[in-house]
Parts: sequence; structure tokens; C-alpha cells
Amino acid sequence: MPATKERTSRSRPTPRPFVLWREVLTAYAAPALMAGTAGVLTGQRDLAVAACTSIAGTSAMVAFLVGTWLRHGGQPRRWTMAIPGAALTLALVIAATGTAALLGWFAAQWLPAHTPVPATARLERLRIDLPLSAALATTIVTLRWRNTTAGQPTRKEDTR
Repeated sequence: MPATKERTSRSRPTPRPFVLWREVLTAYAAPALMAGTAGVLTGQRDLAVAACTSIAGTSAMVAFLVGTWLRHGGQPRRWTMAIPGAALTLALVIAATGTAALLGWFAAQWLPAHTPVPATARLERLRIDLPLSAALATTIVTLRWRNTTAGQPTRKEDTR
């Protein structure tokens, strides 16, 4: 029997359940390892430090916040299941990235101008690190959550 027929006859495996702590841990570890390795290999010490702080920290925080909001006490909101996954992901990415960009601007521009915090290269990195990390974490967590909740009823009454 050809291999192609065997592949098509199998059903899709069920995805692992959405476990928030595992998603947050992955959201921290993946960018820390990737950006940290890139920083070490290219000799960019600031990238290696940012990998474990602003990049991975933002990613983990956003994954926690978005994942908690999506879980909504274990019951997904009806509208989050009704709209297409791409539209939900896009809406959440825009919201998270916009918020992170404002925080990055606040840290890089407003803090040195209005407080004794000095303007440093690390603060300037936040303008890029925060929105980029937020966008990636939001996209991955939303798609992962949507994949695990697809086909689930949105309310107990819907199971009749």
C-alpha cells in the first residue's frame, strides 16, 4: 500500500489540552533560547541579556494575560468561538501589540524625560522588543487555544 493512502486514511490526532502554565513556560523559554543563542553567537551582549529579560519576559507575560482572558474561567466566550480564528487572532494581536508599543514608548521616552531614570540603549530596545514579543506570543497562544477549543460547546446548555 502506498504511503500516501495510509496518511489520508488516518484521522487527525486530537490536540493536547490548553494548559496555561505550559503555554507561559513555552512563551518564556522559546524566545529566551532563540534570541539568547543569537546574541551569544553574534557577540551581541545586549541581545543576550534582553533575550532573558524584556523579550522572554514580555512574551511570558502576554501569554499569561491572553491565555487567562481566552480561558475565561474554563468556558470560552461565545463570540470568540463564533468568529473565524484568523479574525480573533488579528484583533488580539493588534490590541496586545498596541499596548506593548505604548509601554515601550513610555519606558524609552517618557521615563528619562520625567524621572531620574537615565536614557540607555536598553530602554531604547524596549520600543522593538515589547511589541514584537507581544505580537508573537499573542499569535501563538491564540492559535493554540483556538485549536484546542475547536468543536467544544460554548455553554453547558449547548450540549443537549
